[in-house]
Formats: sequence, C-alpha cells, structure tokens
Amino acid sequence: MELSNWLVFCGVALVVTFSPGPGVLLAISNSLALGPRRALFSSIGNAVGLIAVSSVAMLGMGVVLATSAMAFMALKVAGAGYLIYLGIKQWRSKGSSFADLGDAPGAGAERGKWRLFGQGLTVALTNPKAILFFSALFPQFITPNGPVFAQFAGLTATFVSCAILAHAFYVLLARALKSQFRSQKRMRLFNYATGAVFIGLGLSMLRLRNRVA
Repeated sequence: MELSNWLVFCGVALVVTFSPGPGVLLAISNSLALGPRRALFSSIGNAVGLIAVSSVAMLGMGVVLATSAMAFMALKVAGAGYLIYLGIKQWRSKGSSFADLGDAPGAGAERGKWRLFGQGLTVALTNPKAILFFSALFPQFITPNGPVFAQFAGLTATFVSCAILAHAFYVLLARALKSQFRSQKRMRLFNYATGAVFIGLGLSMLRLRNRVA
C-alpha cells in the first residue's frame, strides 16, 4: 500500500471515529460514572468488536448483508434493540446506570469489568452499518496486486487505533468536565440526555437500509 493512500485512509478513519456514535457515547457515560480506568474496558471491548466486524467484512459478510434482507433485518433489529435498552436503562437511572459496576469489591469488580467489556463489544458487533462500512471502504484503499490480507490487517489496525484514540480523547474530556456533574440533579439531566441519544441512535438504526449510504 502506498503511503499516500494510507494517509488518506487515516484521515477518513479519524473523521469517522471522532464523530460521536454509540461507542463514543458509551465511553463518555462510563468515564463520568466510573472513571477513565473503568471506561477503558468498554473501549477495549469496542476495539475487539471492530476487529471482529472487519474480519467478518473480509469474509464477505458485507455482501451477504447487502443482498439478504432477512440477515440484514435480524442484525439491525438486534443492534437497535440493544441501543434502545441502554438508553432506557440510562434514562431511568437516578444516579448512574453504570455505577454498580465499579463499586463492588473482589469478584464483583471483576464481573463489572467483563460487563463493561461486553457492552463495548456488543455495541460494535450489532451494528450492521459498520460491516457495510468496512466492506465498502476497505477495497478502495487496497492495492489488488499486493498482499491483500496484510493490507486488510494494516487498515484494520489503523482504524482500531484511531477508534481507541478517539475514545481516549472523549474519556479524558469527560474526566475534565466531571466536576460539573457532581450534583444529583445534573447527573440526572445527563442521564436523560444520554438515554435519549442512545434511544435516538437505536431508532435511527431501524431506518437503515441494506445498502451503504
């Protein structure tokens, strides 16, 4: 892959990953509720999910989703349902819907880490738009006469690195603004806002068609 192509891809990846989406919103919510260290677990889960989605796209599942209405609908409903579930949970929480994940000592804390990891992983895996995105974007930057797998792995590593960088930026930003959410009233307002955004993202996913926008 030529350096110029890779630099263009880096620019596209940075724009996409820094654009607020479910993964970013989850990282911000976890950072405010549990702190940057705990938020890292959901971001790692999201990164692992992106690697899995990229692998699925490479195996041609993007084409399957684009051509099979049933497969696309199933994944779309699953992803939308999970985002709406997170939104309702956040909306109904009096303090923080994630606070119980970080308070329990010992084994409870370990379970909390895995639950955070699972949240990030699920958000990435149940987004059909991500698979279609990888399926449409990657071929444009891959040189046909070069080693395809190595190029695909390089693009995936670049995209995941950009995603982790974006999450780290938003997590640190949330940490800097955490003092603004110490009061119960402000935390409730934040829960209402993030809950509404999660629900909105879920509903917008239901309107997604089986083609790349």
